Amino acid sequence: MSAELIFEIGTEEIPAGMIPGLRENLTRLAREKFSEARIDFDDFASYSTPRRLVLQGRGLAESQTDKEESVRGPAEEIAFNEEGKPTRAGEGFARGQNISLEEVVIRDGYLFAEKTIAGRKTGEVLQNLLPDLVNSLPQPQKMRWGDKEYRFVRPIRWLLALLDDKVIDFELAGMESGRATRGHRFLGNDRLEIPSTDRYFELLISEKVLVKNEERRSKILEQLEELLPPEVEAVLPEELLQEVVNLVEYPTAFLGEFSQDFLSLPDEVLTTSMIKHQRYFPLEKSGSLINKFVGVRNGDDKHLEEVIKGNEMVIRARLADAVFFYREDQKKSPEEFNSRLDSIIYQEELGSLAEKVERLKNITREISSAVSQDEEVKEQAARAAELAKFDLVTEMVREFASLQGFMGGEYARLAGESSAVARAIAEQYLPSGSEDELPESPAGLILSLSDKADDIMSNFYVGNIPTGSQDPFALRRKATAIIRVIIEKDLDLDLEALFELLQQEIGAGDEVRDKVLNFLEQRLRNYLAEEGIRYDVINAVLEKNSFDLDDIYARCRAVMQLREKDHEDFLALMYGLQRCQNLALQGKPAEEFSPELLQDEEEKNLWEKYQEAASQVQRYYESEEYFPALLAIADLKTPVDEFLDNVVVMVEDEELRRNRLKLLELVAELIKPVMDIAEIALDED
Repeated sequence: MSAELIFEIGTEEIPAGMIPGLRENLTRLAREKFSEARIDFDDFASYSTPRRLVLQGRGLAESQTDKEESVRGPAEEIAFNEEGKPTRAGEGFARGQNISLEEVVIRDGYLFAEKTIAGRKTGEVLQNLLPDLVNSLPQPQKMRWGDKEYRFVRPIRWLLALLDDKVIDFELAGMESGRATRGHRFLGNDRLEIPSTDRYFELLISEKVLVKNEERRSKILEQLEELLPPEVEAVLPEELLQEVVNLVEYPTAFLGEFSQDFLSLPDEVLTTSMIKHQRYFPLEKSGSLINKFVGVRNGDDKHLEEVIKGNEMVIRARLADAVFFYREDQKKSPEEFNSRLDSIIYQEELGSLAEKVERLKNITREISSAVSQDEEVKEQAARAAELAKFDLVTEMVREFASLQGFMGGEYARLAGESSAVARAIAEQYLPSGSEDELPESPAGLILSLSDKADDIMSNFYVGNIPTGSQDPFALRRKATAIIRVIIEKDLDLDLEALFELLQQEIGAGDEVRDKVLNFLEQRLRNYLAEEGIRYDVINAVLEKNSFDLDDIYARCRAVMQLREKDHEDFLALMYGLQRCQNLALQGKPAEEFSPELLQDEEEKNLWEKYQEAASQVQRYYESEEYFPALLAIADLKTPVDEFLDNVVVMVEDEELRRNRLKLLELVAELIKPVMDIAEIALDED
């Protein structure tokens, strides 16, 4: 018979942003710890509401599986005397293992106690396993409450632990586990006894708690669809939908509206107010925002009219503020705002935002020269760099910080700047995430790279280096963004040279620059791995120690393409080339290859095929066409194999031996511009 586990940790409200990670870790840890405890199971699932984390285990075995244990004791010659009688050592070993001497097994000259340890009942094991599970749960932050020393993400208020209909007894955070839970804070009972696990979800529904996240999500989407006016669609960012799901226990959607006069604000201001500040879903018709929104309350539909009025008052006040800021900011020019950047500290050791802007201008000039031959683009990038940070002192951005960049572009456009300059200012913070869109304008690409590169070098200079899971300045994200922009936009930019310039701009030492380059290399490795590049291919390509990212990516893709084309032939080719390289390294190849010394048919054939391949490969390398180059090298597989199988390389004749080694060296070196073949793993699929 299998059993079901319901383990609920009741807490004060957990911030919505923390919940997905907690659920994921709870499920992962449960699988790990139950496996370690030898308790078989079908699977685990985790659920949550703002006030509870719930683990459901299905198909749990009644007991642990038995454990076979073999304990080695003393040597046979020590355990028994010359007459074959047990010594004190032999008797002591048997007694210590709770077996008789007749049950002892003698193997390889030693005594062994072979025992089967019967598994304990699952309920007994869970008394320690469940508290250990909670104690091991990774949390973004922990807090103490009252006079308790125990720390958890939020104060624990109750613990429910049921295995079918039996309570798993344990103590945690000064609380005893039981079968009691709590309903909705305002609509349910403060105490609800759960008779058995199969009643848990339905009884909580009767208490206005939908425990399963997907049920709350579906309910929100269904209600939202019912509320939409004709031909109107909801703006549904996944991040917002997930947050709203994690903010409520029993969702009820409602339709609200605001004055049409507010539609004169830029769409980004409206959506930021609704999404980031109020967690509303904006509505649009024919691609344009309308003066309506959908909100979700944590409760039922009682007194919903008052809830709608309250929310409409809140959004009206916030948008009225936005209109005021929008109008007031336009009374000043970008240059007036720029003049105030001196008063804002960027980094204490690096001075003000005005000084950062000066660095941006220099960095932008350098990047512009590297990636664009268009003088107009260079001028646009230079002007965008000059105005890049003025919006940080505007009233709108002070109130709506997430609009930095966008408002700079908007105000620059209204002040008469070109659309290219305005767009570059607006795009400077893109991409803000691994899946976000990249800047599209040439000047925007340049400014985005400049800003992120300066942020990385500046923070490394002052010691704000990411460690473990701590990265308060999002330097990992910015480094990945730089890598994405260069690779995906096919930019010819040498990162090493760029950060050497930044080193000089900031006055950092070589050790800071080296730390930054090592950091960038690790982010590059992560990016390549996420793009499906094998670890050994990454090692082989990066062995060249270059920061020409576009070239690195092209070589990685070419090697992977060759590998995927014919896996077995690829490994065979790598094996043959590695043999060529190893033989050449072991011997002493001639300075120059002498064709007149060729004797055997196989070496003559290899030399002929090598010349044909080398000519093709060189042409492909010049145009950076790596896959065709690798195909040309792959054509050498058969002549290489025939040479290695039939020609004796290490002959006594020194001149002949060195000449043959030189031929192998030439063959192996054909692939060096692409990768170091020694890094390719030959024993893995």
